Amino acid sequence: MAKATKTFVCQNCGAVTTRWQGRCDSCGEWNTIIEEVGRSEVLPKGVSGGKGGRKIEFVDLKGAVENVPRRMTGIGELDRVCGGGLVAGSAILVGGDPGIGKSTVLLQAMGALAKSGAACVYITGEEAVDQVRLRAARLGMRDAPVQLAAASNVRDIVASLDAGAPPDVVVIDSIQTMFADSVESAPGTVTQVRTSAHELIRVAKRRGFVLFLVGHVTKEGTLAGPRVLEHMVDTTLYFEGDRGHQFRILRAVKNRFGATDEIGVFAMTDTGLAEVANPSALFLAERRGNVSGSCVFAGLEGSRPVLVEIQALVAPSVLGTPRRASVGWDSGRLNMIIAVLETRCGIALSAHDIYLNVAGGLRISEPAADLAVATALVSSLTGQPVPADAAVFGEIGLSGEVRAVSQRDLRLKEAAKLGFRQAWVPRQAGKAGADPGTRDGLAVKGIGHVQDVVSQFAEATAKPRATAGQKS
Repeated sequence: MAKATKTFVCQNCGAVTTRWQGRCDSCGEWNTIIEEVGRSEVLPKGVSGGKGGRKIEFVDLKGAVENVPRRMTGIGELDRVCGGGLVAGSAILVGGDPGIGKSTVLLQAMGALAKSGAACVYITGEEAVDQVRLRAARLGMRDAPVQLAAASNVRDIVASLDAGAPPDVVVIDSIQTMFADSVESAPGTVTQVRTSAHELIRVAKRRGFVLFLVGHVTKEGTLAGPRVLEHMVDTTLYFEGDRGHQFRILRAVKNRFGATDEIGVFAMTDTGLAEVANPSALFLAERRGNVSGSCVFAGLEGSRPVLVEIQALVAPSVLGTPRRASVGWDSGRLNMIIAVLETRCGIALSAHDIYLNVAGGLRISEPAADLAVATALVSSLTGQPVPADAAVFGEIGLSGEVRAVSQRDLRLKEAAKLGFRQAWVPRQAGKAGADPGTRDGLAVKGIGHVQDVVSQFAEATAKPRATAGQKS
């Protein structure tokens, strides 16, 4: 016999309490705890909570491990982020802002897989079947043999997926709209999301098909629902980018079958998301090399080298507290670079407004961009442009020293491929001066201290003055 049990669950962190309270003790948020009703089995008096379990079989750690076969989606950027293709029985969570392109890229992937002979199922809980058909027609996939369904009851979905031959790939759009009738709470609550995801992932593991779960995000940019949802899946992908911008970045933040921090670059077009095979060339397509405050950073996203333009604007401030704004880079790290330039190099920036932007909508998180940011700031302050054929990378310490970063040769090779002729990089250990010679056709200049960068612009400023003095 089942008895209804009442619990109080925080909708922000998933913490469970025995009574209602205004503030969650786990995450500190206010008014996020609501009452949820579940069912629990009532056991006869005197009977313990569990029966004798089935004995499990243990095996040795050593065994014949074969390469896991992967299924290609037909979208190279998606395959790259997933680690080289889809693994049977894996669960992939795709999150992103509304309208960023989650449903579009998954529908395109389903169409390409279905045309290659895979059995694909697309289940939507947000749209009607005709709405999905309209999007498929706009994407040029009207004839793709994808099986569509509009459903939100997890019990019905699991029963359908268990019947007959299993599909190869299943998309659930979205997990927040699914509900399990064994839990008496509204769809989208922590308990419903956790229970629905558990049932769907369990059937995917048992039947051996790839499961895509589309997840909503909160206003802070994190996935809505319990944090345990990201632990339950094998891969977590985030769609990044501004809806008003054409570029979309698909980033892997967790992957049990591949590298993390791998990215795929897409461009939003009238016919859906198009792959960007060479994102560096696209990010630098509209760059003007004769403008002060512009610097090209040779970055690394996962295993892919990416060159992007970092723009800085330093202007005198009329406010008591100057403005500091950063788009695409950590504002805290920007303040650190400003402090290092002021303290170690004697550059006065405290009375200036400073704006920093990573062109193209890409978000950079690696500290290797420190030297490029400092170069852009000094360039904007002095009014002297950075050489148009120079690529910059390096990490800056609090004492002003420039530290080495990983994958140096890979960054230089990407810069040389795009036509750059010189590179400002961290000085190698044991080198007293600049690195001698060239590397991949690049004139490599070793930077040991951020003061070396400031001196470059000081020399450029002094040369015109000396020429003018000779003429007079």
